[in-house]
Amino acid sequence: MASNSALTDIPIVDFGQFLHGGKEEKELVAKSVDNAFRNVGFVYLKGHGIERDLVKRCFEWSAKFFALSPETRLLAPHPPGGSHHRGYSAPGVEKVSQHAYDAEELKKLREVPDYKESFESGNVNDDAQPNIWLPEDKLHGFRAFMEEYFTVCANLIHHILDALSIALNVDDPGLSPTHSKSLFQLRLLHYPAIDAEQLRNNARSRINAHSDFGTLTLLFQDHVGGLEIEDPIHPGTFRQAAPIDDTVLVNIGDLMARWSNDRYRSTVHRVGLPPSVPVTKPVPGLGVTTEGEREPFRPDVVVPDRYSIPFFATADMDAVIEALPGCWDEQNPKKYEPVTAWDYVQMRMAALYS
Repeated sequence: MASNSALTDIPIVDFGQFLHGGKEEKELVAKSVDNAFRNVGFVYLKGHGIERDLVKRCFEWSAKFFALSPETRLLAPHPPGGSHHRGYSAPGVEKVSQHAYDAEELKKLREVPDYKESFESGNVNDDAQPNIWLPEDKLHGFRAFMEEYFTVCANLIHHILDALSIALNVDDPGLSPTHSKSLFQLRLLHYPAIDAEQLRNNARSRINAHSDFGTLTLLFQDHVGGLEIEDPIHPGTFRQAAPIDDTVLVNIGDLMARWSNDRYRSTVHRVGLPPSVPVTKPVPGLGVTTEGEREPFRPDVVVPDRYSIPFFATADMDAVIEALPGCWDEQNPKKYEPVTAWDYVQMRMAALYS
């Protein structure tokens, strides 16, 4: 599939005006976010309220975690299957797929493994999906920081849901109360360094083309690059979603697309070969690169380690997802059967870890 960096840009919206503005400012920001999700499915938010230093520290903790020995990382193992999505997954364990559920089809997809590793955590007090942590003496302070960062990201999700409630004319108290955080997930991702030629020839993938299956996703990424989103008007053509300092990239997931009766786009995206490589090397332990020029990849180039931090939001387990009032009528009927958030998530997770 083609890659193109010259297509329509992902909008950049100053969310600080929503967080700190009055009614008129909130409505203007809500309209801008609504337009971005309708047309592209993604938006960059600046002024989002998560401090730069906190994001930097999260990348530092991520680098420390993945620098531990494999034996130590596996002291917090992701359980077999996808029903309990917490803990550490080694490279090749998870294979991202796009609406593939047939056993033979999934087997074929796994012939090109996702070359990444991850650590998942969720709500601090979650009986349904309890967290799986390393022993404290293996990485002192890691758990406390990740719990803090989870709470900050969850708060931002609720502010974005408030903006969508305004845009969709959802009656008070809006969409926020339908998200109690029990299905929220904070993920640390590490893509080990890899020969550019392996990505170019599809001998390995970092993450295959897919859409997220929750309601909203926040993404913090380092400066290595490689994230691409599919052009909504030209399926099969992908464009770079380049890192932009002091922003968070937000996208719609499948459940929110269903909830809005496809008013919002759950856009397919992937992580592959970046368009260029930083001339300077990544800063050890930070998961980011120093300032410097970039140069095109050559066949002999090694793509450096990439770190990203997505935060996935999903409605409460028993929330019934069907077209919201105002998102359907006789001319635009409901497109999907009702489904609970839990049933839908479990169906998608089973495909990832089957």
